[in-house]
Amino acid sequence: MAGVTGSSISMAAFSSSLKQSQVTTQISSLNSVSLSMKGNRFPSIRMRPAPYRFQVSCVAKPETVDKVCAIVRKQLALPAGTAVTGDSKFAALGADSLDTVEIVMGLEEEFGISVEEESAQNIATVQDAADLIEKLIESKCA
Repeated sequence: MAGVTGSSISMAAFSSSLKQSQVTTQISSLNSVSLSMKGNRFPSIRMRPAPYRFQVSCVAKPETVDKVCAIVRKQLALPAGTAVTGDSKFAALGADSLDTVEIVMGLEEEFGISVEEESAQNIATVQDAADLIEKLIESKCA
């Protein structure tokens, strides 16, 4: 359970089945707290502006982010030294709308998924794409 008082954030185990040693916290900024839990995906809790609401979302596996980065590099023909991370925005990397469509097509082919046009329009960063891929793969397997 997470709680916010002013600018402080406190974390406690989510259930009695999780021991405190199994949950670690990492503050990446004043607006974000990431949790790592052994054997599970890595949920994140993001603090919204006042009245301080939390959003919990599953973050894609590092392997998925790496594959998306490689596809983006290839589709945009980026030089080898160009940094592409989860936070990289397609537009900042020089992608126009056609490039973004081609990136999505490359992702669909690589991961064996189908991305609806509405979902594709909401992809602005590598992390957005990786998170969507994880969600689509999970729903495909369910």
